[in-house]
Amino acid sequence: MATRGAVLVTGGAGYIGSHVVLALQSAGWPVVVVDNLTTGVRRAVAADVPFAAADAGDTDRMQRLFADHGVVAVMHFAGSVVVPESVADPLKYYRNNTGASRNLIAACVQGGVKHFIFSSTAAVYGIPDRILVGEDSATVPINPYGTSKLMTEWMLRDVAAMGALRYTALRYFNVAGADPAGRVGQSTPNATHLIKVAAQTALGQRPVFAIFGEDYDTPDGTCVRDFIHVTDLATAHVLALDHLIGGGESLVLNCGYGQGFSVRDVLRAIERVSGKTLKVERAPRRAGDPPALVARADRILDRFGWRPAHADLEGIVRSAYAWEQKLAGGA
Repeated sequence: MATRGAVLVTGGAGYIGSHVVLALQSAGWPVVVVDNLTTGVRRAVAADVPFAAADAGDTDRMQRLFADHGVVAVMHFAGSVVVPESVADPLKYYRNNTGASRNLIAACVQGGVKHFIFSSTAAVYGIPDRILVGEDSATVPINPYGTSKLMTEWMLRDVAAMGALRYTALRYFNVAGADPAGRVGQSTPNATHLIKVAAQTALGQRPVFAIFGEDYDTPDGTCVRDFIHVTDLATAHVLALDHLIGGGESLVLNCGYGQGFSVRDVLRAIERVSGKTLKVERAPRRAGDPPALVARADRILDRFGWRPAHADLEGIVRSAYAWEQKLAGGA
C-alpha cells in the first residue's frame, strides 16, 4: 500500500483531539500534533507522535509543518470551549477560535492542504424551536462561543466555494466519557464538563455538585443534553477524513445520538456507577445555557454509515468515572 500523507491535528493534546489521534493511528494514518498546551496535556500524546508546541494560528509555523511532514489534511480542535467564560470574555473567544481558525485556513490555502475537518458545536443552534435539532435548523447562537464557531464554519464555506479546499464541520453535542482502554480522557484542570464534575464530586475531589438552574421548561426543570461518547466521536472524524480523501463533497453534520438526558439523569447515573450519594446544591442559571439540545443525527448515519458503539448513558458515565479514578491514583 502506498504511504499515506499525514494528518495534522491541532489541539491534539486536549480531550477530544487526543482520542482522535488514537483513532487515526488505529486506522493507519500518520499524525502530527500541534498544541500550545494552554489546556492540553503533553502526556496525552504518545512520545513517538511528532509534536509541535505551537499556536494553530501561527500561519508560518503551520506551513512549515505541512511541508516537513507531507500533510494532506488538517483536523482542527484547538480553541476555547467554556460557554460562560465566552460570555464574560468574548474577545478571547474571537481571538482563540475565529481569528486562529482564519489563520489556519489561510495556511492550508497557501500550503496546498485540501482537506479540513473542523470541530464545531451544537452551540451554533442557540435555543432551538424544536426538540430534535437538524443541520437545517436555524443557526442563532446565544453566546460568543457558539458565534465564534459558526463564523469559522462560514469561513470554511466561503473558502470551499472558491475551490481551495473541501471540509467537514462536525457539530458536537455534549461530548463525554473516556477511552475504554484507559489511555486518555478528560485531563484539563478545572474542566467544566458536567459528567467529569459529577465524577469528581463522587470521588470527594469537589465538595458539592451545583445544578445551574432547575426552572427550565424540561421534564425535571434541569437542562437536557445529548451526550456522545468521545470514542464514537473520534470514529466519526476518521470517517469524515475518509470521505474527503475519497473525493466527497463538503458537509456539515451533527454528532449526537438523538437522545436527551437531564442533569438529574446524569447525577443518578453517577450515583449508580459510584455507589455514592452526591451532595447537591441549587445555583442560578449560567449565562449562555439553552434549556435543551438534542441532535437529529440521521444525516451522519446515512452519509458515513457511522454506527455508535457506546450510545448508553451509564456506559459513558462508567468510562468517565474510571478515568477520574485513574487520575486520582496518580496515573
